[in-house]
Amino acid sequence: MRSRRRSGILLHPTSLPGRFGIGDLGPWAYKFVNFLVESAQSVWQILPLGPPGLGNSPYMCYSSMAGNPMLISLERLAGEGWIAPDELDSAPRLPEDRVDFDAVASFRWALLRKAAQAFFERCSSWQRRDFESFCEDKRSWLDNYASFAALKEAGGESAWPDWPKEAAPPPSELLTQKFVQYEFFRQWRALRSYCADRGIEIIGDLPIFVAHNSDDVWAHPELFDLDEKGYPRTIAGVPPDYFSSTGQCWGNPLYRWDVMEQTGYAWWIERIRAMLELVDVIRIDHFRGFEKYWEIPGDATTAQKGRWVDGPGDRFFAALEHALGRLPFIAEDLGYITPEVHALRDRWGFPGMRVLQFSFCHESADDPFKPYNFIRNCVVYTGTHDNDTTLGWFNDQGNGNSTRSPEAIRAERDFVLRYLGTDGREIHWDFIRLAMSSVADVAVFPMQDVLGLGSEARMNLPASTENNWTWRFEEHMLRREQSDRLREFSRSYGRNTPLLHR
Repeated sequence: MRSRRRSGILLHPTSLPGRFGIGDLGPWAYKFVNFLVESAQSVWQILPLGPPGLGNSPYMCYSSMAGNPMLISLERLAGEGWIAPDELDSAPRLPEDRVDFDAVASFRWALLRKAAQAFFERCSSWQRRDFESFCEDKRSWLDNYASFAALKEAGGESAWPDWPKEAAPPPSELLTQKFVQYEFFRQWRALRSYCADRGIEIIGDLPIFVAHNSDDVWAHPELFDLDEKGYPRTIAGVPPDYFSSTGQCWGNPLYRWDVMEQTGYAWWIERIRAMLELVDVIRIDHFRGFEKYWEIPGDATTAQKGRWVDGPGDRFFAALEHALGRLPFIAEDLGYITPEVHALRDRWGFPGMRVLQFSFCHESADDPFKPYNFIRNCVVYTGTHDNDTTLGWFNDQGNGNSTRSPEAIRAERDFVLRYLGTDGREIHWDFIRLAMSSVADVAVFPMQDVLGLGSEARMNLPASTENNWTWRFEEHMLRREQSDRLREFSRSYGRNTPLLHR
């Protein structure tokens, strides 16, 4: 990462406003980039971009390398002539403040299939060659993904080990799936170019583990710890922590790191290379798993029973660096972190994370989460996608899933007020100012904090599977005063970049 002071906003594209039930890569994505520029921000952080699976979670995608079809802009497809404009005019009314994933998928997939059919019927020779060039360039994962997605469509809710062994994907469905990926990557490349031209750096998010029901595991079962039927023998998670008294049982199959090492970590190298085509910097979710990871029996429903197992460590990062050059990583080093994890992070020079909501749990002067103990080579967040909003955290600080006592919560709130010298009426702006004024090279704050929203706007509650990932902001929420305030903070605290105009 470039060692200059900068700041920006955490917002997944699905949370953008828009006409068709979910944020996408259409007009509002460009409006948001303009908002960043006008606010003197130079970072846009997103969540994983893959097609979400279980619980609509972007951390449980059907593929680690494919793009989310629901992010494709229907307006841009209509502009290219692959969808008739009246198809958009007759779109169903969908919620503007949240994503109804089932309704969105039903509506959008119908139009994506029509667009694919129109493309193959009417595309020019140049467009056909461009499509074929894309398919060839992405062949290492695209063929597997298209086959998996087509078979999944036929297999319904069942996981891939239960699919009929003789099943073959229809050729027309394979072409449709490839066209959808072609459009996703075309639209994302255009948006990324728009960001780059305006000095906006995109920070992506890479989950350390992949979903069991994914093309990754389906196509490469030898790389994962599976039983003879193809189901996970052991799964990933974390022991009891700040978020849950029973731990988090994620359900992802664990890697066979010994087999991966024999291949020179080829699958991982391909995965990182593919992601670096989409983003500038990669936040590695659950970085500690590369030093030691929590192994849970495959049939467990909580994470309480498990054991720590050695990860691949330095050998893994050496292989990546040899193949890819300098690694633009951020290490998500939250939770139960040992000195060995810190040492691994520091040997490779990766910036770690600091979250302000974790800064006031106690008054220990040597707490690394205290802002006065920050180092420059880190990224400070007011909160992440896993936290409540700053306003929700401060005003309520309890969701029935916390391991903190009411007394501890009150003490934490009092400490916040004393530390910041504030009455708490604008606690979200107090936290943004604290992040911006810190020595951390990078400061990031969720869009919910910029908008001053409460717990109703929370993106995810760890260890839960209902009502997550649905939040969207509405057009009327974005105001000039927010941009002015961010720009002034950036100027005051040395994070401003030259304002570029549309």
